[in-house]
Order: sequence, then C-alpha cells, then structure tokens
Amino acid sequence: MNTASNMNRRKFLHNTAVGTAAVGLSSPAMTLMAGEPYKKAVNKVGLYSITFLGVWYKGDALTLDEMMIKARDFGYDGIEIDGKRPHGNPLDMPTTRCKELKKKAADLGLDIYAVSANNDFSSPVPEYRECQIVYLRELMRMTSDLGVKPLRVFLGWPGVTLHPTGGRYDIARESWQQAHYQFEPKQIWDWCREGLVESARYAGDHGVTLALQNHKPVINDWTDMMRMINEVDSPHLKACLDAPIMDDKSPESIKKAAQAVKGIQMLTHFGGEFDRDASGKIVDTQDHSDHGDKAAEQQAEKYLPEFVKAMNDIGYEGYYSYELCHPLPVVNGEKVGIDFVEKNAKLACEMMKGFVQG
Repeated sequence: MNTASNMNRRKFLHNTAVGTAAVGLSSPAMTLMAGEPYKKAVNKVGLYSITFLGVWYKGDALTLDEMMIKARDFGYDGIEIDGKRPHGNPLDMPTTRCKELKKKAADLGLDIYAVSANNDFSSPVPEYRECQIVYLRELMRMTSDLGVKPLRVFLGWPGVTLHPTGGRYDIARESWQQAHYQFEPKQIWDWCREGLVESARYAGDHGVTLALQNHKPVINDWTDMMRMINEVDSPHLKACLDAPIMDDKSPESIKKAAQAVKGIQMLTHFGGEFDRDASGKIVDTQDHSDHGDKAAEQQAEKYLPEFVKAMNDIGYEGYYSYELCHPLPVVNGEKVGIDFVEKNAKLACEMMKGFVQG
C-alpha cells in the first residue's frame, strides 16, 4: 500500500477531519445583496434539550414538556429540540404531537427555534448513508410541522454511547475511526457532500433550512464548514458557526470566521460549567487543562463576548443556544445529578443574556 496514502489516512483519523485551505469562504448566491442594509441584531438565548436528555448526569431524562417548564423558569426565550429519543426522534413526533408541543411552548411564552439532527453521512457502507438521509428527511417533516426553520446538521457524527458509567464519546469514536481507516479523506468528504446535496433538495421541499455546524469529525474547523457550504451551493444550506469548537478563539480568528458566515448564520451554541467567583461574577469552571498553555483562552467568559460582538457586527439575529453535552464531574465516586445541570443552565442563561443585551 502507498506510504503517502497511509500517512494521509493516519493524519485524517488523528484529526477526525478533512484539512482545507481557507479559500472561497463566502458564497455570493447565499449572502445578502451588495449594499443591502442589515437590521439591528435582536438576539435571544435558548436551551438545547440535550442538556436534560439524561445522558451526562445521574438521573432520568426530562420529558420535553418538563424541560420547557425548566427553560421558562430559568429565563430562556426558547428551546432547541434534539432529534433523538426521548426528546425529538421523528418516529415519536407525528404531526399531531408537533402541533401540541408548539402550542404548549407558545402558552409558556417560548419559541421552538431549532431542531438538531445527529446524522452521519460519512459511512463507507452505502446502506448506512441511505438510512441517514431517510432519518434526516423525517426530521425535516417534523421540523416543518413544528413551524421551525433551522435544522442543525453534521457531516460526520460518531455518536454517543450509553455506558453503565454514563455517556461516553470515546467508544463511538473508536468505532468510527476503525470504519474509516482504509479510506482517503477525499472519498469521505465526497460521500458527505453527496448526502448533503440530496438532503438540501428535500429541505427545500419541506420549507426548512439545513444549518451545517463546524463540528468534528470530517469538518476540522470553520473553514471546512464553509468549503462544504460552497460546494453544495444550495439556498437550503446555511451555517451554524459555534465558537466553543473553534480551535483558535482569538479575537482575530473569531472576527474572520464571523465575516465568513455573514448573511448565512442560522444558529449558534455555547457551553460550559459555571459558578460565581468571590465578586459574584459568573465564570466558566469547566476543566480545560487538556489545552495546555491555551487553557485560559477556552474560558467562556473570555471568548464569548468577542463572539457576540462579531455576530452583532454581521447582523446575526438568531439564538444563542446553551448545551451541556460532555462528561460531567464525578464527586465521591458518583456522577453529579440533575441539580448540577440545573445550576449550570440557570447561570449560563444569566451570563449569556448579559452579553447579548449589552
């Protein structure tokens, strides 16, 4: 086997990404017309339902109805529904249930502002890729029934494993890498593009817009996200640029990425674990030590104000969606409970509202 090819595959699997140069980072077909003014940004803060899905904390998932009440009580303006059980699998969401949920949200004074898919177009097995397209098409129907426009999508997604010790990413990631190691990055990229091209056509039929997130694997950073959006070249595919998963969170990098998604940014997420310091200020307490010397740059209170400013500069008017979707602390040999999640969700809402409302 060719040595250079082996190196390419190893590099791809190490990064779980396709590296790409930052070229063609805007799509004239999908940005605003030249000279068209932006409206003043009016942003809201929402709660992504994965936070209470029962994956990361000790205890059961909340139902969507229960989670909406929490969102209202914590001060959120709306909710984003995760597209899997027990929250938003389309098998459990016929049109009647969607209409019922939409009314309940309205009665609580909440928006349902987005649905999020957990799709993977990267499999070497054609049957698996076709199943993913069917799943996504069903989510489009559900999204349309809810009266929602953005449907967040991935290119590749290894998944999360529900282990007796709690939710884990490492098991699914190992399986994903094993399935892909014999294939070149270009081939995997092409499979993902084919799946997204077909899915964008269905999105148009359902009146929804796919929002591609800058999430690994296959996508390594926001430049790959923009490359794929440009290659698909559909009015039904736009961007979901998230600051926390940018490798470079410097003000310069954030501004550059924001300018790239000007006119096509549909949704964005933020995360973190929070507490108050001695002065009462809300600070990110999540362990970022794995980032070495750059650990301080990963603190939400440091980069999120820069990101909000950059979003305001491009006229973004969408939601900032809080998600708690990573392994949580273990205290006295046990995973933290739902009270830990509730505390973080409350503080995250308060902190982000302070940023977006200035």
